[in-house]
Amino acid sequence: MPDSSIRTDEYVFAGDDAVVPFQVEELDARGRAVQLGPTLDDILSRHDYPEPVAKLLAEAIVLTVLLGTSLKFDGKFIFQSQSDGPVDMLVVDFRTPNSVRAYARYDEERLAEAIAENRLSPVELMGGGTLALTVDQGEYTQRYQGIVALDGSNLEEIAKTYFRQSEQIPTDLRLSVAKLIERGEDGKPVEQWRAGGLIVQFLPESELRMRQRDLPAGDAPESDDDDEVDLVEDDDWAEIKALVATIESSELTDPQVGAERLLYRLFHERGVRVFDAVPVNDDCSCSREKIAGVLSGFTAEEISDSIEDGKISVTCEFCSTEYEFDPAEFLPKN
Repeated sequence: MPDSSIRTDEYVFAGDDAVVPFQVEELDARGRAVQLGPTLDDILSRHDYPEPVAKLLAEAIVLTVLLGTSLKFDGKFIFQSQSDGPVDMLVVDFRTPNSVRAYARYDEERLAEAIAENRLSPVELMGGGTLALTVDQGEYTQRYQGIVALDGSNLEEIAKTYFRQSEQIPTDLRLSVAKLIERGEDGKPVEQWRAGGLIVQFLPESELRMRQRDLPAGDAPESDDDDEVDLVEDDDWAEIKALVATIESSELTDPQVGAERLLYRLFHERGVRVFDAVPVNDDCSCSREKIAGVLSGFTAEEISDSIEDGKISVTCEFCSTEYEFDPAEFLPKN
């Protein structure tokens, strides 16, 4: 993959397919921003998804990448929706430090009806169901899983609900997906999927500065100077949300803007610090050995049922790689 970094005399911009961590110390805010280009396009074009499905999966990929790159250990962050809509499953698997794979499952007939009737919002495509966000630290550890209802909200709102319920950290985020048309080397138009996102969280270092979030509704109580400080810090989070609300969808996907320039536009008056970018790779973890291990656990009857044209063919749902096996490898030896 070519280097998409933008170089200047003073700074090397992350470019596409890299997550940029940042911190706004004056507002006690930390977060990550990303723009996905070739990596996203490779994942989506490999399956040739219908456009509404591709857009929905792209949002899920951006969200998973933003959350998965926060892990400080070797493991996985898994996004999986199960619902009763035309797009009944989305799965995105982020493996630390920087590997992502994804696929969507949909009903062709129901999707065609939805397209014909212009019922293409995330709510209408996914329907009702659940979204599971899973942190897996590997063998010999217990998985952590947060489950959120698909209640008619978009993925941004569902993610905010997840943080409110599971981590109780004030969180705001934006997601955007676009299909751009560019001119290829042969002069013909070429379509390319792009997506971007930003997540920001309010993380004061002292408990005193967090206390204002827990006050009951109603008039603010009479208080001493410490409580006045709490009210000011609550205004910091309000300022963060107000700034994030100014983001245009096009800014998140425009390759001429980039993550660092967007962060500067948002927070330059307060001062924003960016850290080393984390690259994101289209990297499936499937292998012939892993699939053979699964097949070796099949019964003789299951192996026989899997034979077609004298062989067993298995296609990875994530990367579409096809593996072929000789059934004799898994049948009992006489």
